[in-house]
Parts: sequence; structure tokens; C-alpha cells
Amino acid sequence: MSKKNDCKLWKGLDVSWLPKKLPAYSDAEVAAIDSYEAALAKQLERKPKRFSHSLSVGLVAERLALAYGIDPYPARVAGILHDWSKGLPKDELLGRASALGIDLGVDYSLVEPVLHGMVAARELPGIFPELSSEVLQAIERHTLGDSHMSPLDMVIFVADGIEPFRKNASAIVSQRNHAGSISLADLFWESFADGVSYVIDTRRYLYPGTLNIYNDLVLSRAAN
Repeated sequence: MSKKNDCKLWKGLDVSWLPKKLPAYSDAEVAAIDSYEAALAKQLERKPKRFSHSLSVGLVAERLALAYGIDPYPARVAGILHDWSKGLPKDELLGRASALGIDLGVDYSLVEPVLHGMVAARELPGIFPELSSEVLQAIERHTLGDSHMSPLDMVIFVADGIEPFRKNASAIVSQRNHAGSISLADLFWESFADGVSYVIDTRRYLYPGTLNIYNDLVLSRAAN
């Protein structure tokens, strides 16, 4: 199933950089993946590019998971669902964040681009109660990251940034070329640090919490 899906979805795109190993899912897992993709199609029916991106992240995430010795099934599921709330109108997203008690210490309008993962992680259990806490955490952390990322967290964070529909910016190409050839921690660090650089280079608002995470990661890596 995975091979058929990625070949169709990525037709005409360069995916030669992807780790080659493919998953072997059970019939139950295949059925669940199909159901999550069908639900997402309805959720993002007005956002076809976002839907394709989400499917693509799921497919890249399972490849990365296999390359780094992680169960590919939760990676595929978290990748599919990571942008579940991305299609919400801005006012509705901000309203839901407020109702859910999400507090980043700054005005919601300043951090609107990163709220969808946090909103989704809190609302998805009501739709898919079978989702594990690990999958929900990876969905929540795929925008801001965290000082203490799990392997699954890192896989989703990286997959979101390098999936084949993303533009071939030099930083993204570098990350793709390193996928599976450097440690997962180093690949995540490259992705996270490049993201911070991009925000600074484009003169956008940088959430203060991102600086805290960056500094925590710098100190942690220096200690190791």
C-alpha cells in the first residue's frame, strides 16, 4: 500500500534522497491508515495542497522511522494528522486555542502559525480516542519543537520540513541528503536550527519560547 501511494502522490518529484526501506503493515493498520486519510480528506476538502502535504509527511515519516529504528505505524499516523487543524479560519483557530487554555505568554495573533498542532493534539482524542499519547505529543510538537523531543517527535518535525512538496531550498536539500546518514538527533537539530535561521533571515516574529528551546538544545548538545 505504501509503495503504491507514494509513487502516485509523488509522481514527477525527486524522491531519490528518501531512505529506501518500506514498512510491512498489518491489515488492521492498513485499514486504520485508510480511515485517517479519508477523514483528513473531509477535514481539508477546501485545502487540497495541505491534504497532499499531510499525506506526504506521513509517507516520509514512515521512511525516516524505519531508517532510525522506530515503529513506522505511529509515525505514519502522526504525519497524516499533524495538520488536522491547519485548515481552520484564523479567527476560529485562535478562538479554539483560547477555549482550550493554550497559553504561550504572548498574544495569539503573534503565534497563530504554530497553534494548529497544539489545538489538534487536544481535539483529536475526541475524534480518534485510540490515538496514543506519543502520537498526540508528536503532533503538538511539530511546530515549535521542544527541549526534550522523543524520537517520534523528531521524525515528524523533520518530515514536515523536508517532504517532497517543499521547495528545494538549500537548507531543505541538505536535510534531505542527511536523512538516514546522520543521527536522528543531529538531523532534528539541523532542521530546527535552519528553521530559526529562516525566521530571522525573513525578519519575522520569533517566539521567545523558540529561543529558550534553541539555547536548551545548544547546552544539551555541548554537554553530550
